[in-house]
Amino acid sequence: LLKLKDDHLWLAHERLVVKPDMLFGKRGKNNLVLLDGTLPSAISFIQERMHQEVAIGNTLGEVTHFIIEPYVPHKEEYYLSIICKRDENTISFSPCGGIEVEENWDKVRHLGIGVDTNIDDLDVSPLLVGVSHEHVPVLSTFIRACYRVFVELDIHLLEMNPFTLDQSGQPFPLDMRCELDDCASFLHVEDWKVNGHDVEFPYPFGSKLHPEERLIHELDEKTGASLKLTILNPKGRIWAMVAGGGASVIYADTVADLGYGHELGNYGEYSGDPTQDDTFKYACTLLGLATKEADHAKPRALLVGGGIANFTDVAATFNGIIRALKVYAGALQEANMKIFVRRGGPSYQAGLKNMRDACRDLEVPVAVYGPETSMTGIVQEAIAWIEKAPSTCA
Repeated sequence: LLKLKDDHLWLAHERLVVKPDMLFGKRGKNNLVLLDGTLPSAISFIQERMHQEVAIGNTLGEVTHFIIEPYVPHKEEYYLSIICKRDENTISFSPCGGIEVEENWDKVRHLGIGVDTNIDDLDVSPLLVGVSHEHVPVLSTFIRACYRVFVELDIHLLEMNPFTLDQSGQPFPLDMRCELDDCASFLHVEDWKVNGHDVEFPYPFGSKLHPEERLIHELDEKTGASLKLTILNPKGRIWAMVAGGGASVIYADTVADLGYGHELGNYGEYSGDPTQDDTFKYACTLLGLATKEADHAKPRALLVGGGIANFTDVAATFNGIIRALKVYAGALQEANMKIFVRRGGPSYQAGLKNMRDACRDLEVPVAVYGPETSMTGIVQEAIAWIEKAPSTCA
């Protein structure tokens, strides 16, 4: 830490603020903020709290990253947030920001803005109730500027708590967080760079990747396709190997809507025409999870679903899945697992036939459907299967 001052000379000459930078709030209330400190006190503060486990709400996690900033003397502490909602964007402002903003939430004013509305056409002064008259013009200008950046960069949430006015009377954020919509990343390849590097989307505080999730994440980074896996319930009895991000949402929502969200073992998808080898590795990982700690008396189901592909070769990706089924045939039988397939797209007839023939040879029960069947129909069949008496599932 002492070496940092060689690259950042201001650390040795300015008063400092130190706090964790790990996607969680309420740091002040958890004794995790140092204000108006020196470099030695900052180093001591970090060393005392590094790798410390803290509870934020119901989440327990280890503190591993800190941010050091210049301390800005101030009197006022304002709160500002802008959030994207389904039908509008909402600006929220309070003259009582800082650590007690939630206790003073009745002082927060809100302004809804249509997504196609120009912020310069709106009067934002109703937000500034309780602000000194001389500060209204500069705060109005600042709020409009923040909103323009919010829209231009496809930000989902922008929050400053608090921000203040510096010695020159200009707004200065003391603490800020921002949530980006990664669906818009292709629009902002350059805009979202941080110190010349692509922006990273870190995992939430307290989340610990399972080894299988880490493996798929690493595999995803090495391929031009998309491979995603999140474990929801390791002991779940409904597992999904779904082609396409949109389809994965539909299948997960359907399972939950039918009252079996607690039995859903995972959320994930494979798409973008992955190679047969990549599909094989993905399928092996998922099948290993789906058959782990299985109880033959409690049947399980695997959804191999998807929409109608535009360019993904269904037969080729199914060949990768079939290779994995051969590896895990014994485990599938022991888990009393039935596979439910629904898929369409290029070479889907050959893919469905290969899947049906392979499962028959492996003595693994399967139900196979093409695009003539609705995507979600197999979910109801899967639920019926896991609810059957064990004697009828053999």
